[in-house]
Amino acid sequence: MDLKIKGRTAVVTGGTRGIGRAIVETFAAEGANVAFCARDKGKIDEVAAAVASTGVKVRGTVLDVADHAAVKTWVEETAVEFGGIDMVVSNVSALAIPDTWDNWRKSVEVDLLGTVALVNASLPYLETSQQPSIVAISSVSGREADFASGPYGTVKSALIGYMAGLALRLADKGIRANTVSPGNTYHEDGVWQQIESGDPGLFATAVGLNPTGEMGRPQEVANGVVFLSSPASARTNGANLLIDGALTRGIQF
Repeated sequence: MDLKIKGRTAVVTGGTRGIGRAIVETFAAEGANVAFCARDKGKIDEVAAAVASTGVKVRGTVLDVADHAAVKTWVEETAVEFGGIDMVVSNVSALAIPDTWDNWRKSVEVDLLGTVALVNASLPYLETSQQPSIVAISSVSGREADFASGPYGTVKSALIGYMAGLALRLADKGIRANTVSPGNTYHEDGVWQQIESGDPGLFATAVGLNPTGEMGRPQEVANGVVFLSSPASARTNGANLLIDGALTRGIQF
């Protein structure tokens, strides 16, 4: 299927590991130019070099999305350099799971307000795009109560609500807004790899809860994100796409 995003520009936060890196690489594989940010310069340079080898334009930037003014500057500079912005993906997360005051603050500043800052900065450019879209990465922990239902899960729920509201508010401008909620996703240096070695009992329980008998992989999530971002999914707006291998049991009406 031709997603019709060749030559278009995607912006991705948290683009050097796991799901974020897979999203960046999948946009590039489809011919889209990509600007991404993260905090580790070494990882940024590694990903940028790999993506540049595909022939698309790529820009990696050191950025902490909790610095909302810096997010605005990054988006503005990207729009100037790339000649606009078409697809926005808010992926970065503080992954602040334990129920502590500091984790509540981090989750709000990074996951929620970082997304709001990204959207607000991107809207002037999306309004001039012929195929504008916004996707936020939430989680199954934002849809049902589980072990991560403290600051992490609560803020992921808020993201789903925020994106649904954006879809309604921006529909008359042709700007789509959707959420993707992955289930447990295993990747190198990821939280589940850490749990696998640090708490094998919890890891085994988590794997056992999924009827597929295994955790997801970043590429499986990235495929859904890039499809939702593209004109191939032009009628999808205000949706929360679960990519969890039937982990969650609730029925979405």
